[in-house]
Amino acid sequence: MPRSERRAQLLGAALEVFVAQGYHAAAMDDIADRAGVSKPVLYQHFPGKLELYLALLELACDQIIANVREALGSTQDNKERVARTVHAFYDYVVSESGAFRLVFESDLTNEPAVREQVDRVTNECTREIAAVIAADTKLPEPAALLLAVSLVGMAEVSSRFWLNSQRRMDKDEAADFVGALAWRGIAGYPKTDDH
Repeated sequence: MPRSERRAQLLGAALEVFVAQGYHAAAMDDIADRAGVSKPVLYQHFPGKLELYLALLELACDQIIANVREALGSTQDNKERVARTVHAFYDYVVSESGAFRLVFESDLTNEPAVREQVDRVTNECTREIAAVIAADTKLPEPAALLLAVSLVGMAEVSSRFWLNSQRRMDKDEAADFVGALAWRGIAGYPKTDDH
């Protein structure tokens, strides 16, 4: 098997194990078994469990950041941008892979490299949203960043709450509900004349 395919296979197996067991309970033996390879093969690609976890975490973080960028770039209508950004988080938490658990529910956030990746999601999503807010409203950067991080926090926490409360509302309905709340607040900062 080509190296890139083997790596993808190992990452897929590791994701299943880490999502099911968490970092601390997962063992390299379990991951190798799940992938159908020997431990030496696993170690040829990843020198240790932390490196394997970090590789997965980076991919999971890249995905949610890309989803938010796509939501922001998909329209010029700011009400729709807010809704699509909230939906990006809800869609992410229902992904069959469960990768969101590595980002939002990691049992290893005391590890600096893990914390850095998890914080990267909040920071990059916040910067992307703040840029749109600042451009449209001419609010100063600190104010735009504060509004943006509030939207990120609202979308992340509410989507996880929704998921963990047995999805008592339809996903799209829940995301629309939270998006409407966010829009009511952000819409209070009107666009400038040149937008």
